[in-house]
Amino acid sequence: MDPHASGRAARQLETLHAMCYFAPEVDAELAGLGIRKGRGTYFAGRAAPMGQVGAGPVAATFFVFNPALVAKLVPACWEAASPEDAYAARLRGVDAAYRRLLGDDALADPGIAEAADLLRGAVEACDPAGRALYAAHADLDWPEVPHLALWHGLTLLREYRGDGHVAALLAAGLSGIEALVSHTATGTGFTVGAAQLTRAWSPGEWAAASASLAGRGLLDAEAGTLTADGEAMRTSVEAATDELAAAPWDVIGESGTQRLKEVGMPLVKGMLAGGVFPEDVFA
Repeated sequence: MDPHASGRAARQLETLHAMCYFAPEVDAELAGLGIRKGRGTYFAGRAAPMGQVGAGPVAATFFVFNPALVAKLVPACWEAASPEDAYAARLRGVDAAYRRLLGDDALADPGIAEAADLLRGAVEACDPAGRALYAAHADLDWPEVPHLALWHGLTLLREYRGDGHVAALLAAGLSGIEALVSHTATGTGFTVGAAQLTRAWSPGEWAAASASLAGRGLLDAEAGTLTADGEAMRTSVEAATDELAAAPWDVIGESGTQRLKEVGMPLVKGMLAGGVFPEDVFA
């Protein structure tokens, strides 16, 4: 497949994975173990497949979060619950959120199991070398429930793509906060307020990163927009990310990708209609 086309398909379907970061059911299940609500449950749920890792590996693999925040929250996650219990809670929360947002009738569609099987075949092409988050998730058993298997498969593709994206950002010479500032400046990601709040960067740290990008000719710091060179840099990063994430999509090809979209896009629309994402988070 054309890498740009497969990258577009990945982004179109990403809601079916990313819902887990916003669903109150996931937050409640993890908080029920004693993990701090909000970013604590985010770190615990996503990092749990890596085992009882310290703050360093979490900050490194998640990349765009302030390491000071990770250092504050991550050790306490494992004091409250084991990684195994945290992941099980995450899965219970995803199940409950899917049922609330889509309803049992929609989840009974046999196409969901078909889509999950397509994803099983796709991820066989994913080489875990150098992709720590993907590798950790790939070691997990596939859920038996079809919509959870669908979520798991899309999670594998998301983390595989994400690990490659971090490599592309590093190759472009960007730090975590610079990557976040430059992406926000495209107008297609988080709002500035949401990015600063959720990733725990202060206005001063944000301004310093903006000044650094401006000094390299990539950002108009006053306007908060990318320069022509900045736009070219982001385009190059996204193209490299698409290339690095292409292998699983090549396995299922255009017909398999089209079938995934036929099954998945109505589910995406149902989640969006159900208010899966809070207002004022994305531009």
